[in-house]
Amino acid sequence: MLFKPGTPLYAFEVEKEAEQDVIYINFLGASYVPDIASSGEVFSLVVDYLIKTPNISRVVFVQQRNYSYDFSQVSLMQEIANLYVYLTKQEKILSPNKLGERNMDLARRYDLLGSLLSLLKSDPVACYVSLKSAIFNERRILANLDEKSKDDLMIYIRTLEKIYTFMSNLSIIKTLENKLGDYNLADRNVYSSIFRPDIIPNFTFTRLAAALPRGSEIVDQYEIGEGEDGATVTIFKKKEDVKYFYHLMPPEYSLDEGHHLLLNLARNVLIEHQPKAEEFTDPERVRQVFFNVARDLIQELSESQNVKLNYSDLNKLATILVRHTIGFGLIEVLLRDSHIQDIVLNAPITQNPVFLRHNKYDECSTNILPSQEDADSWAAKFRMISGRPLDEANPILDTDLNIGDMRARIAVIQQPLSPNGLAYAIRRHRESPWTLPLFVKNKMLNSLAAGLMSFLVDGSRTILVAGTRSSGKTSLLGSLMLEIMSKYRVITIEDTPELAVEIMRKLKYDILRMKVRSALLNTTTEVSADEGIRTSLRLGDSCLIVGEVRSQEARALYEAMRVGALANVVAGTIHGASPYGVFDRVVNDLGVPVTSFKATDCIIVANPVKTADGLHSMRRVLQLTEIRKHWTRDPMEEKGFVDLLKYNVEKDILEPSQDLVNGDSEIVKDIASGVKGWAGNWDAVYDNILLRGQIKQELVDVAEKTSNPGIIEAGFVVLSNNMFHQVSDSVTQEIGLPVGKRVFSEWQKWLMNEVKGRKI
Repeated sequence: MLFKPGTPLYAFEVEKEAEQDVIYINFLGASYVPDIASSGEVFSLVVDYLIKTPNISRVVFVQQRNYSYDFSQVSLMQEIANLYVYLTKQEKILSPNKLGERNMDLARRYDLLGSLLSLLKSDPVACYVSLKSAIFNERRILANLDEKSKDDLMIYIRTLEKIYTFMSNLSIIKTLENKLGDYNLADRNVYSSIFRPDIIPNFTFTRLAAALPRGSEIVDQYEIGEGEDGATVTIFKKKEDVKYFYHLMPPEYSLDEGHHLLLNLARNVLIEHQPKAEEFTDPERVRQVFFNVARDLIQELSESQNVKLNYSDLNKLATILVRHTIGFGLIEVLLRDSHIQDIVLNAPITQNPVFLRHNKYDECSTNILPSQEDADSWAAKFRMISGRPLDEANPILDTDLNIGDMRARIAVIQQPLSPNGLAYAIRRHRESPWTLPLFVKNKMLNSLAAGLMSFLVDGSRTILVAGTRSSGKTSLLGSLMLEIMSKYRVITIEDTPELAVEIMRKLKYDILRMKVRSALLNTTTEVSADEGIRTSLRLGDSCLIVGEVRSQEARALYEAMRVGALANVVAGTIHGASPYGVFDRVVNDLGVPVTSFKATDCIIVANPVKTADGLHSMRRVLQLTEIRKHWTRDPMEEKGFVDLLKYNVEKDILEPSQDLVNGDSEIVKDIASGVKGWAGNWDAVYDNILLRGQIKQELVDVAEKTSNPGIIEAGFVVLSNNMFHQVSDSVTQEIGLPVGKRVFSEWQKWLMNEVKGRKI
């Protein structure tokens, strides 16, 4: 809400926001910062407005910053307004029959009661204490009067006692009663524990509860972002709460008044621009253009307003302005926190804080309170970015968001699916894709599992990565893609882009992304997923990666598996908690013939593992299962599922099965049968699996020893994989087989030379 220049001081407007009435009161031009707790004048002003407009849910003071008081605080004042109206309009306590009938004392009683009523609106605690004192004094006077005078005074005392009873039942008095023991009359510090506004810069709408949560202790604190545009995150914990509290303090909420003034003025200019859909085809370029425009505009305004800015200030303010005009506000700040995995905004948007999932503190509530204006604006931008509809006929929108290095998957729902309006679920992706060594470090899998997965990818197997929601399926699939030799062509098929195609392209992969229609859309110009898969088979010899198998594209995927199983790796993700769960979903839910399902070579199951207290969970690969081909009807009954790796919950580790150790894996033997020197030589094959795992572990160990985390990131891992293949080829040509000890020794020399003397 922005009042126009020249709007009278204390003017107000009431606006409807998500079924709430919000009153905005103009304090622009006031010589002080409005504060209910410290100012009796401001307190009384709000009560007067609540008397006029009794259905208010939130009160906002508009200045260079907006000061917002939520429903819990407003309701305390509404009780006072209701009591004032009741006492003056219904009880008519200032009428003579309420004051007694002795003319000689009527004026004194009227003045005292009038001052108490005025005090009720500005300082209810002082009114309550003064009223108690007045009753005591009047009763002292009563003792020295004759009977007729006593009867007269008792009328007045009963009026005071009636008011005192009403006030005793006020929520604000009950809340503060235990603090009145050493209370000094007119000491307004007593209100500071109750009335604490959310402070909102005038150039944004989303509220931020700047006050720290009471009764909690600081668990952690860290910075996100860089330099002047950095933000502070503080993690709090209350003993009685199972959730942690994520407190964000971004730079826009700690600016001085001069900087706020410039941003308010600049935003009024930029907000006139109505973005067009074509501007979102290249959002990075548009943001850069807007940044330059914003910087020039702020520079001009700083000169006209006589506000001094240095170069750093100018860039900082321009960045903030872009974020809160064509950008996504505080959502962008949250996405810069590498610890965050998921961000959730529940409907109704204005009545719920943002919730998030932290990789260290699990589920957290936050001090961020979104506004309806921001929620509507984001929805419009996501429609333009995706080119997909979001309306009553299509109440679901899946898309992606890319801002610099930040990547996220966005899911939006609205009415009628969400009766209370817009809601968002945001999945944050790592700036760089996950790698197998990273998963080894984080204990999602061990080095043996990493080695076996690398072997299967090189062996051009068909692989499904299964798991529940938030189990790490897509991240694991992305790490398997990095095990594909960069000389091979890769095609990805996704309805909502999540795989790190752009990063792989920068790593010199020959990779093509295909974007297909979401299974949730009713109508769209996009190609269906099954048609996309069939098209991929006509685009040349390629590895095929399907982001997620959801619907009827499963039939086309199995066509691709049957065609491509012996040529290139075919892999995808699917929801399922076990190999048989995957079979049941693919065959019974998605309608793939039983015989076609046998085109799947391996299923990797990843799921969260919870601790006994239920408060924590860790992502783990639970099993790697091969699918044998002899069965005809039910793979479970006919022993078509054979675990190669199985998770031991007591040891928190993936263990090899006897089938793998003893060389009874049909899939691994099938890979070996086509390699000179490996056919019939299980020891050589298993040695290669162990070698690959040893290399992944060595990367993790060296990264830790040298404090060089870049060693296990995508760029270096791809380089390491390339060198592994080259060394293996060199050793094979020399001695006939890529013997593990020899290959590892040569590769390790390369690693030490590569790491020595420089940071990766």
